[in-house]
Amino acid sequence: MVETANFIDGTWCPSESGETFDVHDPANPETVVGTFPASTAVDVRAAIDAATDAADAWGTTPAPKRGAILRDAAQELDADREALVELLVREEGKTQAEAAGEVNRAVEIFYYYAEKTRELGGVRKPTSQRDRVLEVRAVPLGTVALITPWNFPIAIPAWKLAPALAAGNTVLLKPASDAPHMAAALVMALDAAGLPDGVVNLVTGSGSVIGGELTTNPAIDAVSFTGSTAVGTAVANQAAEQLTRVQCEMGGKNPTVVMPSADLGDAVEIVASGGFGTTGQSCTACSRAIVHTRVVDAFTDALVERAEALTVGPGLSGADMGPQVNESELTSTLGYVERADLEGAIIATGGERVEPVDAPDGHFVAPTVLADVDPHSEIAQSEVFGPVIAVISVDSFDEAIDVANGVPYGLSASIVTGDLSEAHRFTDRAEAGVVKINEKTTGLELHAPFGGFKDSSTNTYREQGEAGLEFFSATKTVYINY
Repeated sequence: MVETANFIDGTWCPSESGETFDVHDPANPETVVGTFPASTAVDVRAAIDAATDAADAWGTTPAPKRGAILRDAAQELDADREALVELLVREEGKTQAEAAGEVNRAVEIFYYYAEKTRELGGVRKPTSQRDRVLEVRAVPLGTVALITPWNFPIAIPAWKLAPALAAGNTVLLKPASDAPHMAAALVMALDAAGLPDGVVNLVTGSGSVIGGELTTNPAIDAVSFTGSTAVGTAVANQAAEQLTRVQCEMGGKNPTVVMPSADLGDAVEIVASGGFGTTGQSCTACSRAIVHTRVVDAFTDALVERAEALTVGPGLSGADMGPQVNESELTSTLGYVERADLEGAIIATGGERVEPVDAPDGHFVAPTVLADVDPHSEIAQSEVFGPVIAVISVDSFDEAIDVANGVPYGLSASIVTGDLSEAHRFTDRAEAGVVKINEKTTGLELHAPFGGFKDSSTNTYREQGEAGLEFFSATKTVYINY
């Protein structure tokens, strides 16, 4: 078991309340993986004070020196890779392969932004007068709050932390309570790399208790949030009252369209890996397979066969799919399937709790395929966040586009087709921030912008790559007459 404290002004410390909470292994819920401080608004204000006190010194540190610390932190994470992978599996429930991929991504993100610091500083623009220099400079915002989810508990904090620090901001990081140790691991690596006191501060605890202080405190210059649409909307509204810059990436109801020209085996693999990977607990997971009537029966049969071939069990056991993160998420997923059944969908496979021999009390659910789904039903409109794929039959490409776009979300969308015209028309018409051709809806390049449309995002700033730096930077235009 791991005991972790808050990190405020360079010191690991308990909450002022003295209270803690436990994190349990979702595969073996009786096992406590770690204990963390149940923080209060007093802790948050102390962390904000530390961050604001450190802001000037860090913001004026030469960018390449900031990058050197990020690079050293990446090396610290890399050296601790095996332990981090095992802890991530035990804390969040991912399979070992999924956890290894996520830890590797965090390492690469730190390396990427370490190198980007050599390109910061702005650009020189042509001027209409002689003897004048016109510069556009990127400067730090000041102090930023990062609120991160449990489903990618090291990658998402990394892709917020690294650009925030590279741009010269000080940070208050609040990870989700279901998997907070991965965020603490990032802070430990930065501390070991020599990050000055107060530049990064970590506070754990309930969002309902401390979230308001993060979004309404006037000393916070920007808020970056990833999580549900309901909570993200509340965060954005609270931040807006302070005129605080805000970026929220939220839910998804991501489609994969399958056309008759597609290779059926490829289509099944793309949909299955997109929908059942990470136990469906990804905002970009495929939850709707929109399939042409000419191939829907063969596709559904093959998808059911693929789902039933997956082994479900603890991530460290070599299983293909791990548990849901907690009992509440499991109950929610089963509830969606039950209501889909009542609405007329056919449970082609799955839809029930699984009790592996080596972990009978874990939060496991069978990978689920629902057939004959009405595109207007709850299961076709709401984010499930579990390994459930709804198969929807359509008669044409145009109908497939209408169904794909006919939800409140617009995060990721893909099509499987052998027709170049369909591929380009889908790219043009899909209402999603990420569009993929003959690829699964999940999986992102770390140097490309990421974000959604509609209720999937506040549609303000994108994350990752250079877009991540833009969110954490202000623009200063400088005129120099010499």
